[in-house]
Amino acid sequence: MQQSEPTEPQIGLKLRQIRKSRKMTLEDLADQTGFTKSYLSKIENSKKTPPIGSLAKICSALDTEIAELFNEGDEGARPAFSGKRYCVVRAEERHTVVRGGTSFGYDYKSLAHRLPHKHMDPFLFTFPERLGTEIQFEHEGEEFIFIISGRVRFFLDGEELILEPGDSVYFDSTLRHRGEAVSGEAKALVVVYSPGRRG
Repeated sequence: MQQSEPTEPQIGLKLRQIRKSRKMTLEDLADQTGFTKSYLSKIENSKKTPPIGSLAKICSALDTEIAELFNEGDEGARPAFSGKRYCVVRAEERHTVVRGGTSFGYDYKSLAHRLPHKHMDPFLFTFPERLGTEIQFEHEGEEFIFIISGRVRFFLDGEELILEPGDSVYFDSTLRHRGEAVSGEAKALVVVYSPGRRG
């Protein structure tokens, strides 16, 4: 069964729609996130693909959440909510948030996009062997990574860790971090906790 198509262009379009529905300018969003207007404009025009941390920060400033980016309803509308306090996402229903080979490099799929108003976002990550960049990430919140397959070289707060299948790491995501596969590809469950989400 085929999984949902990559949605990098949709992310930029939805972010622009939501920002405008909130009556915010790019300058307003830049002030609240610390990102430059140029960087935010490139994201909205699908010329840049933000990592999860940056995406979470932008969504927080817009008083929204990553799940809303997959909503195909009216601009700025909240994701449809069934009233249940849980969601089931079948394997073929996963949303590819970012595809490997983009400017970001990682491939990650959302595993709980059907449930709004949550504090955690779980993703299925594919770490490439080489990112082509030494960029490291840092953002508010906490992260949990559980290695499913392959070996991951993980850089965390100046240290280099080798993670094997079954290994996990939990950390304060304000610490600078980056990961890559030791050889071939590696897959991991990544859970991002963002504080201050609307309940």
